[in-house]
Amino acid sequence: MHNIRWVYTNDPLPDPNSTHCGDVIAVGLDLSVERLNDAYSKGIFPWFNAGEPVLWWCPDPRMVLSCDNLRVSKSMAKLLRRINRTETDENPEYMVTTNMCFSSVISACAQPTPSRPKTWINKSILATYTEWHNMGHAHSIEVWNQGKLVGGLYGVLLGRFFFGESMFSRRSNMSKVALCYLVAILKKLNVYHIDCQQHTDHLYSMGARSIPREYFLDMLKSAQQYDTPVWLSGQLLQSGNIRPMQTLPEHL
Repeated sequence: MHNIRWVYTNDPLPDPNSTHCGDVIAVGLDLSVERLNDAYSKGIFPWFNAGEPVLWWCPDPRMVLSCDNLRVSKSMAKLLRRINRTETDENPEYMVTTNMCFSSVISACAQPTPSRPKTWINKSILATYTEWHNMGHAHSIEVWNQGKLVGGLYGVLLGRFFFGESMFSRRSNMSKVALCYLVAILKKLNVYHIDCQQHTDHLYSMGARSIPREYFLDMLKSAQQYDTPVWLSGQLLQSGNIRPMQTLPEHL
């Protein structure tokens, strides 16, 4: 059995390259923005149940999506073309925004679904990631259909690496739309990899692949040599450009 290190509030998380632990790198009690900055810069993320100690994970293998390898089905490509034709209209059928309602997105991701009756996005996760968003590191993509929030995702940008956290759909394919728009803005920001953490069939079908942890950590180290790009808020276009908004349109 692996020895899992207990970390106190002022202890740094261990380097996954130097540990002999398994997928769980460390255990502790604190979850703060400072702790998250340390963790993500080392390729570590929290995943735990409410009321239990914080488990810090760095899985081996690690699922990563290269933005250049995004796989879009024919039906999805058709839907994207449909959205693209009207995305600059005054009242489009679909609209995609970014960083306009982070709290609504992370709350939607936290809702139980038939395939996921329990959620790991507990109150402490909600509060800390929302604080991180307010500091400019956690970001959301929102998909609207006729004034209703129907899909989206959120994640973290550090350096030139994006860490996908969770996504949701209230209508078919809406999380896929959010992912396609995410890839567009990341390419615009010269960010080319998305950490998907662990294998899912959904992400595999869209081009994500599992790689050895050591390869992932090497990629992350290279990406951390760059400053974190500025990510604005507003309407997100398929080109990856953002049309600034102060508030959401009244019809949304």
